[in-house]
Amino acid sequence: MTQLKSLEEYQSIARNIVFPTKAIIAGEQRAALSGATFSTSNPANGEALAQVAACATADVDVAVAAAREAFDDGRWSKQHPAARKQAILRLAALIEEHSVELAVMESLDSGKTILDCVTVDVPETINCLKWHAEAIDKLYDQVSPASDAHLALVVREPVGVVGLVLPWNFPLLMLAWKIGPALAAGCCLVVKPAEETSLTTLRVAQLALEAGIPAGVFNVVTGSGAEVGEPIGRHPDIDALSFTGSTDTGRRFLKYSAESNLKEVTLEMGGKNPCIVLDDISDFDGVAAHIVNGSFWNMGENCSAISRLIVHEAVKAPLLERIQALASEWHVGEPLDPANRIGPLVSPEHFRKVSSYLGDGGKVLHGGETSLGRYVHPTILEVSGNDARPARDEIFGPVLSVITVGSLKEAVAIANDTEYGLSASVFTSNAKRALRVARALKAGNVTVNAFGEGDITTPFGGYKQSGFGGRDNSVHAHDQYTQLKTIWLDLSSDEEEV
Repeated sequence: MTQLKSLEEYQSIARNIVFPTKAIIAGEQRAALSGATFSTSNPANGEALAQVAACATADVDVAVAAAREAFDDGRWSKQHPAARKQAILRLAALIEEHSVELAVMESLDSGKTILDCVTVDVPETINCLKWHAEAIDKLYDQVSPASDAHLALVVREPVGVVGLVLPWNFPLLMLAWKIGPALAAGCCLVVKPAEETSLTTLRVAQLALEAGIPAGVFNVVTGSGAEVGEPIGRHPDIDALSFTGSTDTGRRFLKYSAESNLKEVTLEMGGKNPCIVLDDISDFDGVAAHIVNGSFWNMGENCSAISRLIVHEAVKAPLLERIQALASEWHVGEPLDPANRIGPLVSPEHFRKVSSYLGDGGKVLHGGETSLGRYVHPTILEVSGNDARPARDEIFGPVLSVITVGSLKEAVAIANDTEYGLSASVFTSNAKRALRVARALKAGNVTVNAFGEGDITTPFGGYKQSGFGGRDNSVHAHDQYTQLKTIWLDLSSDEEEV
């Protein structure tokens, strides 16, 4: 268990952090070619943290050229798999060595609570990199069942130069989800962190150089979606792109690919995730704890958050009583205080969006409050049905919509009545019912009697407008960053047979 520090200790660490501010291209820290910068600020108080390089198309071109040179000369892709593994393990060790610094930096830049940064985000980042590093020399290629006169090899090769476009809600962890398998495969990277949360990505790239990952392999270009994200999406010398973020932005990356070089695109996007609670549950306290955590963890800024509670009328009242009691224990305030579970939303724009849903189309059962123009308190809305605005839209904040049903069939129909299909959960004491519901739910990740996303060994991604082109996590994540090649050998000969 990670030992937490006091608020005063974290504040002292924060005062002494030196923030990285320059893009990292070809192993060097570089200002934007234009000299432009943008301000990144602390969501808890609006104070500027640093002025970060505001890169543009010209900077993307330089980064892609550096990545292409590094890939083509094989300084990374042609290293022995064991050498790549050791370099990534050294990176994981350096992140562990700087874990407190990274946790505080992440909290300051994103508004995430230090509790989550210290106990979840940083440890899972380290674990993800270690896992993919260890997979490097354990993933075997194949020999197909060809005839006696032929030998057919099916081999994986790194796809080449990869663009990685990150979200702002889990800056460190989503970076690890992408660079882990991409570096393991032997690819060279051009990473675009979210404009709101660039600092920890830059710091990890610095540590990657220290770990011995060659210059040009791990490039970071900071800036806006229009100035950096779109040029990456349209770049003719990027072979593949992996994006995590909103469905609307994901659509644009498909368009950029179609209008450029048809680069391979993997999208992990939004969700409107249902939680079905059936009438046979007995552990009301346990179910309520999972629902509260799933709904309000990371301020609800989580694509797999529980956002619709679809509850049978027979258990609704006692369950909601326990949910409201537990939600009251999620304290709101300064994110560097380990006692707080809810920090500020990432930006004033996002705060305005989320707060517009409070009481809109539903009866407020709990919360419905905001504070300081930055914090949205855990909120539970009872809505009349699945057509209410809070039940349809991805709010991406700590707002849970409650929908009452009278049957299992009705619950599943409502759960599937959405354009999304990322995650879902079902709570029941009947194992057969659980499996039937899990199979019926149109979602890429279904949990039974729990909230969660699986772990590093299980693929993560969605159905419908929640996902496209592949999965993160597990050995399946490596598919995004590799090409399959068939090598066919003719063994027939006019010579005497053996």
